[in-house]
Amino acid sequence: MAMPDFPADLLERAARIRLIGFDVDGTLTDGGLAFDSDGRESKRFHVQDGLGLVLLGKAGIEVALVSARRSAVTLARGRELKVPRLHIGERSKLECMRGIAAEMGIGMDEAAFMGDDLPDLAVMRAVGLAIAPANAHPWVRPAAHWITPLRGGEGAARDACDLLLHAQGRVDALLAHGEHP
Repeated sequence: MAMPDFPADLLERAARIRLIGFDVDGTLTDGGLAFDSDGRESKRFHVQDGLGLVLLGKAGIEVALVSARRSAVTLARGRELKVPRLHIGERSKLECMRGIAAEMGIGMDEAAFMGDDLPDLAVMRAVGLAIAPANAHPWVRPAAHWITPLRGGEGAARDACDLLLHAQGRVDALLAHGEHP
C-alpha cells in the first residue's frame, strides 16, 4: 500500500497511541454550520472519516468525540458510528481527555487529539500525538506534531486514522480482509 513517508519520530508517537479524541466542528466537518428556518442544525460529515473511526475501534484504539458545542447532529453521527465516548458540550477538552485516559489507566503520552482551533490547543499540547487538519487556524498549527494533507470535513480525520493504523501495523490485515468491517 502506498502510504506517505512519515518521519520516524511521528511513527514512534503514533505507535504508542491507545486513545484518540477528535474535535468535531472544523475537524470532522468543514466548520460550517447550517440552520434551517426552524433553527434546526445540519452538518456535513465525510464518509471516509467515519469508516476511519470505525476501523480504529476494530483495531483496539479507543475513540472519543470531544466537542465544546452541544449538537444533536454530532451526537447522532457519533451514535451511528458506535463511537464509545461522546463528549458533547465539553468546556475543558483537556480535562475530558485526562479523565478518559485515567479511566483507561493510560498516560497522556498514549493519547492523541485532533483539533483545529483555540479550544483544542491545551489538549493538543498535553497529548503524546497532536494532529491538525490542513485548514487548522495558524495559532494552533505549531502545537501539532503532524498536519494532515486534507482539510477538516474532507478526509482529514481519515488521514489521522490511517497514520495510527499504519504505525501500529494494522493496514495489511485490513487490506487482506477487503470489505467493510
